[in-house]
Amino acid sequence: MADPIQLERRGLLYVLSSPSGAGKSTIARKLLEADSEIAPSVSATTRPIRPGETDGEHYHFVTDAAFDQMVEEDAFLEWAHVFDRRYGTLKSEIGRSIDAGRDVLLDIDWQGTQQLKQVDPDIVRVFILPPSMEELESRLRGRRTDSDEVIAGRMERAAAEISHWAEYDYVLINDDAERCAARARAILEAERLRRARRTGLVDFVRGLTG
Repeated sequence: MADPIQLERRGLLYVLSSPSGAGKSTIARKLLEADSEIAPSVSATTRPIRPGETDGEHYHFVTDAAFDQMVEEDAFLEWAHVFDRRYGTLKSEIGRSIDAGRDVLLDIDWQGTQQLKQVDPDIVRVFILPPSMEELESRLRGRRTDSDEVIAGRMERAAAEISHWAEYDYVLINDDAERCAARARAILEAERLRRARRTGLVDFVRGLTG
C-alpha cells in the first residue's frame, strides 16, 4: 500500500470545556495519548503546585504579581478567574505550535473560550456534559479531596457552566470515557480535513490539472 499523501495544513486550536468532575481531564489525556499530532497548551496559573505536578509541564506556576505583569504585557490570548485563582493561555505557547502546523489542545472554561473565539474565530469548541447531576456529584465526592461546602460550590458552579453549552460547536455526553474520547478524536480528525485548513490543497489541485 502506498504511503498517504501528506498536505500542508494550518494547526488548529481544539478547546475542551466542562464543569469540574465531568471528565474533561480524562478525555484530554486519552486524546493526547492516542494522537501525536496534538499537544497540550501549558497555561499559566496562580494556584499552588500540587503533589506530582511539574512546573512548565502541567502549568506555569506564577505569583499574582507575575500574572499581573503578564496581563499588562498582553501575554495572554485569554485569562479568567476560576475558584479564586487565575489561569491564562500564553500567546507564545500557542504561536509556536500553530506556526509549525501542530494542533493545540486547550483545557479552559466557557469564559476563556468566549475570549479566545474573539481572537481566533477558527477555534474548535467541544463541551463535555456529565450523564446526570447526580453522577457529577458522585464523581466529585469520589475524589475525597473537598469538603461538603466546596462540593456544594462546585455543583452550583457546574449548573452555571452547563448553561453555556449552546455556545459550543460540539457537545458530548461523558457516560463512558472510552466512547467519549473516541468521539472527541473523530471531531479532531474531521476538523483537520476542512478545506480551509489544508493549505497544501491549492498546489496539489494545480498539479492535477496542469
